[in-house]
Amino acid sequence: MAQNGQETPQQNQSNYSKVLIVGAGMAGLSAAYHLTKNNFTDFKVLEARGRVGGRIVQIPVGPERVELGANWIHGVLGNPVYELAMQHGLVDIMAVPKQHKVVAATEQGKQVPFAVLQEIYEAYLCFLKRCEEYFISQYEPPDGIDSVGEHIKLEINLYLDKVKDPAEYRLKELLFDCLLKRETCISGCDNMNEIDLLEIGSYTELQGGNITLPKGYSAILEPLERVIPQGNLLRKHPVKVIKWNCRKKVQKLDKSGSDSDSDDSDRTVIEDLNNTPSSSRESSEEKTPPASSDYKVEIVCENNQRFYGDHVICTIPLGVLKHKANSLFKPPLPEYKLEAIDRLLFGTVDKILLEYERPFLHPSITEVLLLWEEHPNDDISKNWYRKIYSFSKISETLILGWISGKEAEYMETLDNNIIIENCTMILRKFLNDPFIPKPKSCVCTSWHKQEYTRGSYTAIAVGASQIDIECLAQPLYLDESETKPVLLFAGEHTHSNFYSTVHGAYLTGRTAAQIILNSDCPQEISVDCDDETDLSSWIQGINLG
Repeated sequence: MAQNGQETPQQNQSNYSKVLIVGAGMAGLSAAYHLTKNNFTDFKVLEARGRVGGRIVQIPVGPERVELGANWIHGVLGNPVYELAMQHGLVDIMAVPKQHKVVAATEQGKQVPFAVLQEIYEAYLCFLKRCEEYFISQYEPPDGIDSVGEHIKLEINLYLDKVKDPAEYRLKELLFDCLLKRETCISGCDNMNEIDLLEIGSYTELQGGNITLPKGYSAILEPLERVIPQGNLLRKHPVKVIKWNCRKKVQKLDKSGSDSDSDDSDRTVIEDLNNTPSSSRESSEEKTPPASSDYKVEIVCENNQRFYGDHVICTIPLGVLKHKANSLFKPPLPEYKLEAIDRLLFGTVDKILLEYERPFLHPSITEVLLLWEEHPNDDISKNWYRKIYSFSKISETLILGWISGKEAEYMETLDNNIIIENCTMILRKFLNDPFIPKPKSCVCTSWHKQEYTRGSYTAIAVGASQIDIECLAQPLYLDESETKPVLLFAGEHTHSNFYSTVHGAYLTGRTAAQIILNSDCPQEISVDCDDETDLSSWIQGINLG
């Protein structure tokens, strides 16, 4: 750095890359991986944290390695993450699935008969399936029913109307309530009344169930990271501003509408790059271009380091975009993108990990569902823990609790000792055992509080639609003559069928890389691993759009 604080031309030259990737979560790593696999290394990845992986992160808790974020590979057939794991020997195909025994207990410590639990669970799945069918069906839901929560509640009421015994009615009602709380953790919301009924079927579930990796989900990061040139991946570089209008080669559109028949009418083109107001200080800073002034984008990091390039792949999570989109981009994003960001939901799902000195759950039990009674007190500080829908075993001495929504966000503000006290009270009450010990340690996730995530994953809120995700994914061009966009978007929030998943993030990163590569190398593009032989990978590779 020069003495006056300005970068020297040589330093600026080294900070130029054709492609700048913001974020080293799965989408950013996937983009960098696929660029590298196609012999394109003129890129840099700017990651805010001191680690890669984003919402994939593993920590030790006692003798166990525990995933704080993504836990399962969702589906096998056509899932590129599963195929990547298979190729690198991360899946134990000989492993015998563990027996999964779930029990449901009331606040009085009474266990629900398994036959009742199975009956209600099967009915609930049927209700949820009917919600999903609206996405592809011709018929409309009942008047005034806009959300998944409302529709399922309607189905529950019709189902329970046939139950004559009050005690049986109440027990089954509590089971349905518990399953709805569970669904908020799956969907990533506070309440299922937030999830749009007509759009829940837009999510595509891949066949094969949920797969866990013996070494944890985080093991999937290493095969991607090791391919990327070490010098191309910069950690601890949080981005402050993305300036994507640096090459002033845009012509204003003819006000008479003469361009309305253009073949590129589906593109978003920035009309005037000089209309964005800026302070005199910003103007003076922008007078220090790299040695080659032929660049389109400039990224300023929090440490004031600057990077220049021709294309940006932005993989910043939706939660961060909701908080910073207005200040992060210069010029501002088009209004349709800002509206899509606002309409989509980015909820919070947190984990509570309790480590014990000795086992206390029966060896055959793997999960305890908590059937909470209705509570008249709406004060979240007094009843936040009532949103915990279950505790499940990771090991005999490590227990996992799930919590979502506003209660999860409140929990993130609490001291661990308060969480330990409440969780101990819950377990003693529902298991009817006053001698259950307190855990020796407690680890809680804080995805909402995390500056670089601000939540967990994407859902389609009431009033939003799959179109909002497609709008968010739409790349932006400087002008109609450009063959490739200047600003691209990737991440789970930009995949219209696999939102909220790691494989959705992976695929959007791959697609962004393909767009960058297309014009420069019209020859065959390497989509995944060179020696991949799995048929589903080949099929997936045909349709990259």
